[in-house]
This record gives sequence, structure tokens and C-alpha cells, in this order.
Amino acid sequence: MSDIAGLVLPFFGLIFIGFAVARITRQPVDALGWMNTFVIYVALPALFFQLLAKTPFEDLTEWGFIFGSVFSTFLIFLAMFVASLVMAGGIAESTIKGLAAAYGNIGYMGPGLAVLAFGEQAAVPVALIFCFENVMHFTIAPMMMALAGDDRRPWPQLLAGIVSRIALHPFIIATAFGVAAAYFEFHPPLPVDRLLSYLANAAAPCALFAMGVTLALRPLKRVPAEIAPIAFLKLIVHPLLCYAVLSWVGNFSEIWLFSAVLLAALPTATNVFVIAQQYGVWVERTSATVLITTCVSIATVTGLLYMIRAGVLPLDLFP
Repeated sequence: MSDIAGLVLPFFGLIFIGFAVARITRQPVDALGWMNTFVIYVALPALFFQLLAKTPFEDLTEWGFIFGSVFSTFLIFLAMFVASLVMAGGIAESTIKGLAAAYGNIGYMGPGLAVLAFGEQAAVPVALIFCFENVMHFTIAPMMMALAGDDRRPWPQLLAGIVSRIALHPFIIATAFGVAAAYFEFHPPLPVDRLLSYLANAAAPCALFAMGVTLALRPLKRVPAEIAPIAFLKLIVHPLLCYAVLSWVGNFSEIWLFSAVLLAALPTATNVFVIAQQYGVWVERTSATVLITTCVSIATVTGLLYMIRAGVLPLDLFP
């Protein structure tokens, strides 16, 4: 258990340091802008590119792995979306709730924690999951809001917006370049490779610190009752479902399987709050969901890592 604590405490400690510093210094939320820009546009793309470029190309075409991961996430979204509709939540509100239950913090928390837990090889499945799950999330949100009447753009403009948001995301661009470099066996010159290493090493600390600051700057006024089923789906059901689906779909390596399960166990992404703000739907409760699931995930993610290290979860659930 001590090795799990040694892994998790520094990781969540970075989030706590960001939270504490934000509370002490009382900087405005705008002050975080350049930090987020560095993480999203420079550091994490450098990490994805560098590790993907060094990966054999055949390892980047695991379509069964991609299908299993994305399909399990979609099932979680669908379950929360339908449950909310049954409770007369409306399409727009149900969409945000579905995203809150399915869209994990795979961008900020995913790479850092997976690489710390399973080594640099974990960055490859993390990058693949990030790209394909974000394609799904970036497609679902505007389309469902259009059906709800909250996005009144003409359909050609709506579809063009979806495509551009997917194609121009810095993580996806970096992944595409990394895959191309792996295919053509391109190796950057030593100075460039060294620069990429510096940037990649800064990705996880900066991302987690920025996440802690973001959580501190969103005060929690009350805890809505709807958060309980969302947190249960996100932190408990999602990783178990991902584990079962991937075990059923194919025989993947331990690093790939448990990296996907770990990403599924991560708390609600801050991007869900951004989407809720964009459409003016369930905004305050989405902010509370991000904060609460992040706090609870300290226990659930620690428990999951302990189960993985202790061998409680077999590599092949369906031998």
C-alpha cells in the first residue's frame, strides 16, 4: 500500500497545492490563462508527440482497443442521458448530465497519472483514448444542443464547427503528427528532441497545479442531489464497464488495459463545465460535479490502483 500512497499522494498533492495557492494569493481566474495555454497548446502536445513518435506504428492501430474504450464511455453517457430524460430533465440538461457522467478528466489528469502508474508506454493508449473520445464528446454536445434548440446555427455551419473543433484541437494535431512520425520512422534532431523532453516533463505538474487553481476559483454553494448518481456512474461504474468491455473485446497488454480503466475512473472533466457555460445549461451544478468527483476520486482512484497492483483485477476477465 505504501507504493500506492507514494504514487497517488504527490499526484493529488499537486492539485492540492494549486488549490491552496489560489486560496492564499486570491488571484483572479484570468491570471490562469497563460498557464492553461502553455499546458494545452505546448506541454501536453509535446508529450503526446514525443511518445507516439517513438512507438512502433502497428501498436497505434489497435481498433478493438479504441472501440472498447469509446463504446464503454458512450454507454455511460447514454445511461445518464436516458435516466435524466425519464426524470423530465429535457434534452439540453440531460446532455450535460450525460457528459458529466462519461467525460473524464483524461486531458489534464490522464497522461500524468497513467505515466506515473504504468510508465511511459501508457502515453500511447492514453493519447488514442483522448483523441477518439474527444471526437465523440465534441460531436455529441453541439448536435444534442441543436436538437434541444439551444444551438440555432444552420446545420452546415454546425457541422463545420464540429469538424474544425476536432481537427484543430492541439492534442489531436500533436497525435496526428506523432502517428505520422512513427509511420515514417522520423526522429527529430537532438536539440529538438531535448526541447520536447523539457516541455513533456512540465506537462503533468503544470496541468495538475492549474486544475487545483481552477477548482479553488469555483466556490461550491450547495451539493445537488443529482450529483450522487453521476459520481457513482463516473467513478465506479465507468471503470468497471471499461474493464469488462476491453476484457471481452480482445487480449490487450496489462499497460493498455489498465491505462484505459484508470482513465475511465477519472473525475468529471472541466471541459463539461465549459460546455455547460457555453450553452447556459446546468452551469452551477456542473461546477459542483467537477469539484465533488475530483475530491471523491482521491479515494476511488487510490482504491483502483491498489486493486491493480495487488492483482485483484485479473488481466483477462473472460479467459
